[in-house]
Amino acid sequence: MSFKLNLITLSLLAVSTSSVAANFGVGHANTTSVDTHKYECKRCTNVAGYSGEVSVAAGFNDVSDVHAGNAFGTGKDGGIGAVSGDVKFQGSSGYQAQIQAHQLGMDNGFAHISGGKAGLYEFSLDYDAIKTYQAGDVESRLWHNDGMLTPSDAIKTFDLAQRREKVALGFDYGQDFYGAFVKYSQEDKTGHKSASLVSPSPINFGLPIDATTKQFDAGIHFSGQNWLTELSYFGSVYENHIDHLSLPYANDVYSAAPDNQAHQVSLSGQYNINRTVINGRIVTGRMIQDDNLIQMTGNPLQNWDGQVDTLDGRFALTSMLTNRLRLGGSIDYSKRDNKSSTAEFAQYNFNSLTGAFRQNVPQDIERNTYKVNASYRIASGYRLQAGYDRKEVERTFSDREQTNDDNLWLKLNVRALDKVNFNLKAEHANRSGSAYEANELTSSENNALLRKYYLADRTRNAVEFKVNYTPINWMSLDISTRYAQDEYDQTQIGLTESEDYGYDASLNIAFNQHIDGYVFAGQQWINSNQAGSQGFASPDWAADIEDEFISLGAGASYSGLMQDKLTLGIDYLFSNSISDTNVTADRTNPYGDYYSYNHSASMYADYALSKQMALKLTYRYERYFDTDAANVGVNDIPGMITLGDINHNYNAHQVMLSFTYKLR
Repeated sequence: MSFKLNLITLSLLAVSTSSVAANFGVGHANTTSVDTHKYECKRCTNVAGYSGEVSVAAGFNDVSDVHAGNAFGTGKDGGIGAVSGDVKFQGSSGYQAQIQAHQLGMDNGFAHISGGKAGLYEFSLDYDAIKTYQAGDVESRLWHNDGMLTPSDAIKTFDLAQRREKVALGFDYGQDFYGAFVKYSQEDKTGHKSASLVSPSPINFGLPIDATTKQFDAGIHFSGQNWLTELSYFGSVYENHIDHLSLPYANDVYSAAPDNQAHQVSLSGQYNINRTVINGRIVTGRMIQDDNLIQMTGNPLQNWDGQVDTLDGRFALTSMLTNRLRLGGSIDYSKRDNKSSTAEFAQYNFNSLTGAFRQNVPQDIERNTYKVNASYRIASGYRLQAGYDRKEVERTFSDREQTNDDNLWLKLNVRALDKVNFNLKAEHANRSGSAYEANELTSSENNALLRKYYLADRTRNAVEFKVNYTPINWMSLDISTRYAQDEYDQTQIGLTESEDYGYDASLNIAFNQHIDGYVFAGQQWINSNQAGSQGFASPDWAADIEDEFISLGAGASYSGLMQDKLTLGIDYLFSNSISDTNVTADRTNPYGDYYSYNHSASMYADYALSKQMALKLTYRYERYFDTDAANVGVNDIPGMITLGDINHNYNAHQVMLSFTYKLR
């Protein structure tokens, strides 16, 4: 009874002020005479303090090919180590902080630090390192030093690998109906990638990479009961620290990637009216590229004054007309206005100067995309969706100035059946446009019958089916399959037909509270046909390309061993890809081998030393093989110098022991 009486007392105290200026907020209630000691929360815990875990790992890599670093996190052979963790701090005054780390000390890892006061402000500091390996011990007779490629009788070896290191600093502030953010990041990219030049015979070499990208973002946003808006700026600056490359007997034989900038200002917003949501965005920007050009005979420009102004907009509306019917639509607009410099350039016919001049033409692109869709709930668990999309593209100085893509699609979602859910989607698309003028607006070296696949008339039909089956509460089966066909009936030379189909299936089983497992499989086939002409006339050869991909995997974990202290697990993955190309002219000539396969396996044992400490032992294995007939030895082809045979064929092993400490 005392509880009820105190509620009545609180109510009376709240309304005992003047009726003209009454404030019924709980914060203004006079509770001095209320005995609250009986209402103390007995189950509430103090969440202030530290929580999370920190992990230190050390191990050994047995790696004969640095390509294994793409799977193991580092291509280093021998001893390795890393630090990981996720630690949170919650202060009693509302201040909170978090530190996250993953594999710091290896080639691929990240760290994140954030802190602030909930609902008011937050700062963040991020570090990311990513290294990708293409090949190791690549051979080259060209030595690079300060922009000079020097031929040598000695073969230089290096790795075709690229490393990215990114540091970012951000700050967010928000209060009541407004907020602001600012973020700065800088990414340094170093390494080597494959490149080629002709001087006078073809030479492949390792192009050095040393570039920096700086990104600056800032914005301010406001919100109300049923609306919000944001004004923001995004800017990036790319700086290439590698200049044009030269040979001892020829200057500037290889042009460096030019420095460039991009800037955008965006205004976006959303407004809710009952059961209708309206949102929009408008973005204006400018891309700038103003770098020196390599000087050569017939080049009238000292530097390239490149500038492209951009304008993008979007308006979308979604409305629930009834409890069953929802309608939506959107309009997207995009324009690229190329204002780059133009000049008269001398024309070359293969290797000879023709004496004719032609002006370079900056291309403008304008896109309009319209979408309408409807969703209708037929009955409980049955939903039908349909839509129509249209994209109109206009390109100046192009083989085809206008293209129109129309797409009609239909979806059926069924959730009403016991233990079974499925989705069915079908679509029909068509591309048409203005007259194709390949013989007028493109080089005379192109066949007038040639049609570029992204501009050519095309008909596409596609279907997709997904099903989820849960026969019992500890088993789940997911299957999806898809098929799509593209036909280019008006194309005589170029891509004439393609089809893409495949399936994915996965099974998850929880045998009991300690044992669970999974298995999955997937395959994809991509087949395409194209026609060509060696005689610069009607088609006289054809090519059939057949690509196949397969992935298989399985895994299981067993917990609860040794009095709930030990957990064992195993995972396995197999992937394979094959590409066969047959060219038919007078007779069928298959291209060389082009395929790869990969076996990956990992096993682990996780042992809890106590409630706060644990040890984990992990073993990882990778078997990788690929072959590409285009990769040959340094001097295998007379008159051509390559980077050597960079195909892969290796076995790699990794053993890691990690210690984890949990903060409580």
